[in-house]
Amino acid sequence: MNVSLLRLANWLSNPPRLLQDVLLHFKPDLPLETRLALDLFPRPNYAYGVYRAATQARALGIGGISAVELGVGQGEGLLALEAVASEVEKATGVRVATFGFDLGEGLPAPQDYRDLPYLYAPGYYQLDLATLRARLKRSQLVLGDVSQTVPKYLDDRPPPIGFVAFDLDFYSSTVAALKLFESADSERYLPRVMCYFDDIANEQALQTRYTGELLAVSEFNAHHPTIKIDRITGFEYSRLIRDVWNIKMYVCHFFDHPRYNAHIMKEAADYVPPLKA
Repeated sequence: MNVSLLRLANWLSNPPRLLQDVLLHFKPDLPLETRLALDLFPRPNYAYGVYRAATQARALGIGGISAVELGVGQGEGLLALEAVASEVEKATGVRVATFGFDLGEGLPAPQDYRDLPYLYAPGYYQLDLATLRARLKRSQLVLGDVSQTVPKYLDDRPPPIGFVAFDLDFYSSTVAALKLFESADSERYLPRVMCYFDDIANEQALQTRYTGELLAVSEFNAHHPTIKIDRITGFEYSRLIRDVWNIKMYVCHFFDHPRYNAHIMKEAADYVPPLKA
């Protein structure tokens, strides 16, 4: 079977993908909530995370949030993030500031086995800074080692963090990036920050909880009794279309946040408006 036939077979054998393509072609103006439910975004994980963060902020009377990508690579994720941010702003009235963190030189050298050196090598995912800057419309690039840029970012007092995508590949880099959640000022965060961990389910990497991002998360939880990061239990079963990104969605709970216990009914609502005729 040639490549074209193989692609056609894969497409026809995937009814959800077929449905998505048909809807995008014939119904490009579907409501935001419908497109969220049907994963009709280039990065549905980003769209879901930013939207949930914005609706939480709106329910709490917070006018603006930050959406952060840690590990920009070629920049497609950051471009998708700022596009989603613009749509979510219009739908919710909550301003969304977008930030992209990257070393700017590709991956550094792995420090030890926890950084999965059998999978990653120095220089991977090199950022073409000039090309990306020309394409970005609203995002702020933060270049440098996250161990230094994350503390400075918090000192600059951005809007409360509502969504973070972790895509730094390494255990060591993720440990440094998780300091994003260690500010003593609770106003730097929403009570529950939506998180996406990209590098926890890769068949080639054979990830376990003893290396990489999962180890970094486990150690963070062990050292922070009132801040916990965990998967959204059963999230994949709540989706109309299940995909691998579902098991990569996490939430960082700030249990001692002064507004953590504020009752927010609409935040948990699962409403999808009907398709327009």
